Amino acid sequence: TIADRTAASACPKKGARSVSQDRRRTRETLMLRRFLRPCGGQSVRLQSTAVQVSLEPGDFATHRLDRQPEAVAWTSKGELLDYYKLMCTMRRLEMASFAAYQKRQVRGFLHLYDGQEAVATGIQHALTNDDSWITSYRCHCIMLARGGTPEGILAELMGNETGHMGGKGGSMHFYNKAQNYYGGQGIVGAQVPVGTGLAFANKYKTAPGATMPVAISCHGDGAANQGQIAEASNMAMLWKLPMIFGIENNHYGMGTSTKRSSSNPDYYTMGNLIPGIRVNGQNVLAVREATKLAKEHAAAGRGPIYLEFSTYRFNGHSASDAGLTYRQREEVKRMRTLFDPLKITKDIALNNAIASKDELEAIRLQARADVEAAWERAKAAQPPAQAELLTNIYLDDDGKDEPPSYIRMPFSGDSVSAAEQQ
Repeated sequence: TIADRTAASACPKKGARSVSQDRRRTRETLMLRRFLRPCGGQSVRLQSTAVQVSLEPGDFATHRLDRQPEAVAWTSKGELLDYYKLMCTMRRLEMASFAAYQKRQVRGFLHLYDGQEAVATGIQHALTNDDSWITSYRCHCIMLARGGTPEGILAELMGNETGHMGGKGGSMHFYNKAQNYYGGQGIVGAQVPVGTGLAFANKYKTAPGATMPVAISCHGDGAANQGQIAEASNMAMLWKLPMIFGIENNHYGMGTSTKRSSSNPDYYTMGNLIPGIRVNGQNVLAVREATKLAKEHAAAGRGPIYLEFSTYRFNGHSASDAGLTYRQREEVKRMRTLFDPLKITKDIALNNAIASKDELEAIRLQARADVEAAWERAKAAQPPAQAELLTNIYLDDDGKDEPPSYIRMPFSGDSVSAAEQQ
């Protein structure tokens, strides 16, 4: 079943096999050192509240790699609750987006991320904002992780001027250059060659002997068999680029299951000579640890790595897809019940005495209130002025915006002239 690859890790097991005391002490020392490293652009300080969380053997599988991610993850109360808050905000953001779509406040395509929140959150807290990130059109929550706000995202979806792209990008084209987020791509798989170019730029700009920032591109299982990905990965391996090829495997490319679309559904092995990791994409700590290892590999000049996140989208491919013509209602219900990444994070906090039910519920309710307030502000904003049609098209020799003389509309009488806008 779809749940086979995540079942072992999502449900804690009793009587798990222990390691020797010496090996455990060595592993704890390594993990403590890793805990002190910067995560997600923030310097994390080790506190007396540091907690060791055991990960399940089924959380990881590797291909042509000399070691696996660690079997334990260190976290703290403040850190784990930050993860939970971000994931709750992502969930409420997507719920609000869908509600706005149903009210026709959002037009066009809308691809939701609920069910996959642990992937974006874990990646963000394994990388720093010096690392480049590019993804598919399922990009709202990654924008949130990379410095966006609920109001800016919702306003953009509604086409209003307070949106992060000024109301001109819409659902599929978020972007944040200041934090090296190169946005969503509207064409399936197109982000992968561009991401490889980002990795090339990172290597080219890094001084000899210095640690390279990495680049990660994320594509889905529906794009995994494309030729452009094979070509990009071949180039990345030849040039030993600091590239992470991320595959968010939600098991259905649009409406086609991986069993029907892929002769090799183990996408982390598809790089052939390129090493790979498969990780339980519903456990945020497992995602973080796997991404850390992938970054260490790529940043050290050893070349690219494949990183497959086994995850699940709770909704259809897009907001117009109920998602029930190609999968059973019982399957979706079971995945929502057993493999919700928010529930798994909540269970980690409760089972390890990191936080109480009341604290976690307060975070959930605050996230809901914050997104609801953001929705009201976004809805009250205005669309961009007509003159904005002339901006962000050409630059002059000094790199400043240079509007064209006119923008031709379908009916010539509606064309927008730069002279008329002055």
